[in-house]
Amino acid sequence: MNLKDISHILLLVIVAAMLSCSQPKATGQNDGKDSVFTESSLLSSKVINGCRVITIANPWNGGTLHCYALVPDSAKVPGNLPSGCTVVRTPIKHAVVYSAVHTSVFKELDSFDAIAGITDLQYYSDPAVVAHVKSGKITDCGQSMSPSTEKIINAHADAIMLSPYQDSNFESYKRLGMPVIECADYMENSPLGRAEWIKFIGMLLGKETQADSIFNGVKRKYASLKQTCAVQNAKHPRVLTEMLYSGVWSVPGGQSYMAQVIKDAGGIYPWADDKSTGSLDLDFDRVLAKAQDADVWLIKSFGINTYADIEAANPLYTNFAAFKNRKIYVCDTNATHIFERFPFHPELLLSDYCNIFSGNNVTLNFFRPCK
Repeated sequence: MNLKDISHILLLVIVAAMLSCSQPKATGQNDGKDSVFTESSLLSSKVINGCRVITIANPWNGGTLHCYALVPDSAKVPGNLPSGCTVVRTPIKHAVVYSAVHTSVFKELDSFDAIAGITDLQYYSDPAVVAHVKSGKITDCGQSMSPSTEKIINAHADAIMLSPYQDSNFESYKRLGMPVIECADYMENSPLGRAEWIKFIGMLLGKETQADSIFNGVKRKYASLKQTCAVQNAKHPRVLTEMLYSGVWSVPGGQSYMAQVIKDAGGIYPWADDKSTGSLDLDFDRVLAKAQDADVWLIKSFGINTYADIEAANPLYTNFAAFKNRKIYVCDTNATHIFERFPFHPELLLSDYCNIFSGNNVTLNFFRPCK
């Protein structure tokens, strides 16, 4: 065998290794943890036998929530993958997506046609999604807590993307023969950490480069705004959020990404010392005792537009300083698509908060002064 033949054989071996699994970036060519995720506290990535393996940390109990090996459709599944690691064939071409937050990411990554089904249609305000459901291009799979297995099967999906909850169990999905992608992004404790999940979704959809570009732009804008906020909001107003619903007032946990946005905008959050990353379910009296003197009150709601609406909902709201001083800002959740937009674009929410806290009279992305 001459030197030329040996070179050809080596080249074939290298090409075969490259095609065995999803192609990592230059930073992850060797086996071991790479630096794909820099902001997320839950996502980590490493390369095993040339294959990109994504691990999601369990935000509730520690350890691992799920592990995914991303393998291109035409490639062979490599050996020595971590025990219990789910193989996901990429790019995903048809997915049942449980949340409007994630369907919005599909759209931004020019992968809207990859949405094969959704759940909780009643909560969608995106006209494109609604139109596709009516035309049959997207299957309505029922409610997220009890979806129709038959409709999921009929959607011919490659994967299911859903938001897990503590101690959730998806054993019943195994017989469907498709991977369940547990999108725990809402449990991140920083706004950029949550936004970085677009990289993971980009990998799943074969849009990694586009996703990286979007996230890098978000990160730059957020950092710039944060610096501006630090200068504009030197007085640091105390900030109350949300309202009472069915006897429960849910406010962001002190270590949640929402609390972090308030802090980055220059506000003081009454529950900043709390250690939870989710939400706190409180009664009216506990909120009143903690935040009665809040300078600013931010309300995301449907149908609340005026001070008269707020007082009609509960006359006790008039006891808050922000009500008395007319410092309430409202967001119409039906008209602004805030829940679909801000999780992966926290710079838009930071901009609103920064301008509200500083009293700037500018057009806001989501909120407006209560009338």
